[in-house]
Amino acid sequence: MPMESSYTAKLPEPDGSYHYTPEEDAIWGELYQRQMKLLADKACDEYLEGARKLGLGPDRVPQLQEVNHRLQETTGFGVEGVPALIPPSRFYELLSQGKFPLATFMRRREHIDYIEEPDIFHEVFGHCPLLTNQSYANFVRRFGEKAVALGKGYSWHMFRIFWFTVEFGLINTPQGRRCYGAGIVSSPNETRTAMEPSASEFRPFDLMTVLRTPYRIDIVQPIYYVIDSFAQLEAIIEEDIGARITEAKALGDFAPTFEAKAS
Repeated sequence: MPMESSYTAKLPEPDGSYHYTPEEDAIWGELYQRQMKLLADKACDEYLEGARKLGLGPDRVPQLQEVNHRLQETTGFGVEGVPALIPPSRFYELLSQGKFPLATFMRRREHIDYIEEPDIFHEVFGHCPLLTNQSYANFVRRFGEKAVALGKGYSWHMFRIFWFTVEFGLINTPQGRRCYGAGIVSSPNETRTAMEPSASEFRPFDLMTVLRTPYRIDIVQPIYYVIDSFAQLEAIIEEDIGARITEAKALGDFAPTFEAKAS
């Protein structure tokens, strides 16, 4: 999670609402319509059902208060508006409290196809629908609790778990492999790549393997990890994560499957 941003966070009005311009509403609508059409046969049912439960639509950028209320009604999870990028310690703390931190700005049109830092489309459209699923919400909260308890020395490896599940996870379903990670469902290029059998490597989720897998945030992912159920995530996070990270550090990282980022 880099700590520099080219965007300025929106601040709430006195009533807690956020003001979005007609152009920002239009960008949201274009992204929403494009992605929902693409995801119809590529996202898991739990994600699509979650989007319906949240009442997401193309007309305007959703208000955080509305998203928070609907999540509270389904799983008891919530959301909290934050600056675009926050320290990992604050990020984990919010998750441990059952609050997903949401960046409040909307990407500009020149970034409509790709934005490296999270905006409200990535946050609400990508992350929030699955938080209506109790097993998934339980996993995210317990992840935050474990990360807070383990502390800074374990933070980088903890985020690898997050990266290959919450951000870029795939799940096996009766209809075949489907996407659920926010970085996939909110990106047209990532959606197509993740669902193309020959485009990337697909591995069954194994905690030790995940902990040893490096990644880059600014490329389409070359490796995806696939779970069999969201209950599997609940079980994984109850393992002795600290001991597993210590073991992973001793074993060392796998060789990257991507080129190093140019400095």
